[in-house]
Amino acid sequence: MHFVIPSGQIVFFTYNLFHSLYVLRSPFLIFELGKMHKIKSRSTTILTVRTEQSVAIGGDGQVTLGSSIMKADACKIRKLLDGKVITGFAGSTADAFALLERFEIKLKDYPSNVARAATELAKEWRTDRVLRRLEAMMIVVDSRQTFLLTGNGDVIQPTDGVLAIGSGGNYAMAAAKALAQNTQLTASEIVQKSLVIASEIDIYTNNTIVLEELQCTK
Repeated sequence: MHFVIPSGQIVFFTYNLFHSLYVLRSPFLIFELGKMHKIKSRSTTILTVRTEQSVAIGGDGQVTLGSSIMKADACKIRKLLDGKVITGFAGSTADAFALLERFEIKLKDYPSNVARAATELAKEWRTDRVLRRLEAMMIVVDSRQTFLLTGNGDVIQPTDGVLAIGSGGNYAMAAAKALAQNTQLTASEIVQKSLVIASEIDIYTNNTIVLEELQCTK
C-alpha cells in the first residue's frame, strides 16, 4: 500500500514474514526498524572509440536497482553545445544529471575550449562540498579530443582514443581495442560490436545501444 505524505513524497510500506516493517522512499533508501540502508544502483557501460575519420560514443540502456532491472532503454548519452560535444555517464542517474548541468555551464563559459571546461568542472567537482559527494563518471568527446572526468579531480585523455566506464567498461574496452587493431571497422561499428560483447558478459549491461558519432577534425 502507499500514500502521499505532506511533503509530496510517496512512501511504500511492506512487511516480511516476520512482520518487520520496511519503508521505501525516494531516493532509493530503505528504513528497517530505524536503520537506514542505501540500495546500490548499478549501471552501465559507456564506450568511446576515436579513429582518424570519426569519434563514436555509445552506451547500453539497462538500469539495475539492487537485483532488479528497473529500465531497459535508458539514454545515457547526451549532446551538448548544439551537438558539438557529446557526453556519456555512468553511476547514479541523479548525480550524473547534476554534473551534466554543471558541465554545460562550463561549456558556455569556454565554448571553444572543451579541455578547459572539463578541467574547471573537475576542479569544482573535487573542491565543492556538495559536488564531491556525487557518485558518477563522465566521458566527454568533441571532434578533436576525448576526456574522462572523475570525482577525484582527474581529467584523463586516452592515448589511443579508446575509453570505457561502468560495470562492463573493461569488457567493452578490451573488445574495442582488439577490433580497432585487427579490423577495418569504423568507430561506430567498433562501439556497437564491443557493447554487444560486453552485454553478453556483464549482467548490468544489455544490448539496447544508444550511439552518437562526430566527424573528427584536426
